[in-house]
Amino acid sequence: MKYLRPFTTISVRHYSKSVSEQTLSKSYQVTSPLNFVLGRRVNAQGQSTFPLTAPATGTILRTVANSNEQDVGEAVLAARNSYTSWSKWTGFERGKILKTAADLIRSKVDDLAYTEVLDTGKPIWEARYDILGCADTIEFYGGLAGSIKGDFMQLSGGSFAYTIREPLGVVGGIGAWNFPFQMAAWKSAPALACGNTMVFKPSQMTPLTAVMLGEIYQKAGLPGGCYNVVQGEGETGQILCSHPDIEKVTFTGSVPTGSRIMTACAKVSKFNLLLFFLLKKINGLCLAEQLSNLDFF
Repeated sequence: MKYLRPFTTISVRHYSKSVSEQTLSKSYQVTSPLNFVLGRRVNAQGQSTFPLTAPATGTILRTVANSNEQDVGEAVLAARNSYTSWSKWTGFERGKILKTAADLIRSKVDDLAYTEVLDTGKPIWEARYDILGCADTIEFYGGLAGSIKGDFMQLSGGSFAYTIREPLGVVGGIGAWNFPFQMAAWKSAPALACGNTMVFKPSQMTPLTAVMLGEIYQKAGLPGGCYNVVQGEGETGQILCSHPDIEKVTFTGSVPTGSRIMTACAKVSKFNLLLFFLLKKINGLCLAEQLSNLDFF
């Protein structure tokens, strides 16, 4: 097998400084269920399923049920009900929750990184670096939450104008497969910091760590229903984007999927609120295949 060069030599130095231990030796079993609503794991009601495969070994870890319209509806309802109270918390109060969550992530970096390896096939040192970066991101938005404010502008003739920044509502998040924990953290942290709640759908290829983030948020003191996870393939994402109580959608993934999401949002008057990032080429799966003969642990 040819040696695969990392992105830059600088990144290698940074990784090696950030992560001292390079191996893990432990057994791991997938914890069920994989939906997360109102602060606890719940089973999806959908009849169709998809296999969850460990890309490094090709082992089928389990089958996962697709979340149907009822599952998504229950998650959105939980987020909508929680939004009523969460949006009234002060920014400083919300920030404390996020900072506590960041500390918990750092304390659980081994378990999270190991699960990320199982889910994605990436090496353990990279998974650890990803997880620690998520803790920094959540801590950053926790610090930012207390400083969210409007603007005051003096106008001519003695008049003035001012703006008020208010939470929007329930945000739908759809993540990519290659950075599953980062997708969940990057999308949920700013939404929660601003007083919104979230229903997040991870990629069906990497569904595990988004639920673990929910448990961390819950342990940090986040009220149940503020962060929810629904598992599923493309149809579940379509249901989420089409739900009338979803005020904004944030998406990371391919151009064709982004186009379908944009269409679904436009049909329920969310076109102008859609935030999406399109990755034209994703070659990480090839990397996982090339590294399939290595023992990452």
